[in-house]
Amino acid sequence: MKKALLLALFVVMAASLALASIAIPIAPQSTVDTLGAHLGYGRGCVMCHAPHSGPAGNNAAGVATSDGSTALWGQNLTPLYGKTLAFGGGGYSVTLPTSQANVNSLGIGDPTVIVIMCLSCHDGNLATVAMMHGTTVETLPIVGGNAPTLLGNDGSSAGNYANDHPVGPTAIIACGTTYTWDCSVSSSGKVLMTGTNSAAFVANYGFAVSPSVLGGTTPVVTCTTCHNQHFENVYNGVMTGVKAGYQTMFFLRGYYNPNTGGNNAAQFCRQCHGGNSNEMAGQLTVPTT
Repeated sequence: MKKALLLALFVVMAASLALASIAIPIAPQSTVDTLGAHLGYGRGCVMCHAPHSGPAGNNAAGVATSDGSTALWGQNLTPLYGKTLAFGGGGYSVTLPTSQANVNSLGIGDPTVIVIMCLSCHDGNLATVAMMHGTTVETLPIVGGNAPTLLGNDGSSAGNYANDHPVGPTAIIACGTTYTWDCSVSSSGKVLMTGTNSAAFVANYGFAVSPSVLGGTTPVVTCTTCHNQHFENVYNGVMTGVKAGYQTMFFLRGYYNPNTGGNNAAQFCRQCHGGNSNEMAGQLTVPTT
């Protein structure tokens, strides 16, 4: 009888440990503002969104061709107008809006507008750096050190964008190929993760990326597809069916914390790169850890 009770207790303990090992950590309460590095050493929202006068409100007076009338953008876009940048080293390129009028006509949802706005701080080659130090506040997990934050001046060679992830109209999110998910794209450009494998991935991880839609039908990658510029350390979303705030780093959309030693960092990338996922290899029940 005692042996049976001990065996039952052991089974319960083992099951409890197994459940604990696959639980996704929810971001703990913190004294760090969720804006993180985008607090801009205390400047806060006005670092990017000047409530009055556009770039002139951020001491960039006299820049008549960048007036801040879209998203109240307070950084100077002028040096980037009309530039074509080659990203990704694989033939991807993006041609940026040619003027403030072009930015206004395209609107804040256009991928090229998002790219030019992000590069107005994160370029460091064509566009001058404001208050940035050029490296991440966060240290890199596991390997240590800090990563460059200036895409056009990252220590390789000035103007090298080929070592940066493709963005823009040519960086199309596709479905149904060898390297992608068994998903589909709706008539409005929404990625539908409804295939056998993609649905299993959503159940195991969620789907946090936010593609831009080009021409109303084609989902493409832009900066804010992977990054939510307003939340550095918390992803506020649904994981394994639970709505909560989950740990993340580097303003990434989704649960991303390589310090756990689990697979969550790979899971984040697999949101788009489905061909490299557990599910597409026939492993449908590998949890996110």
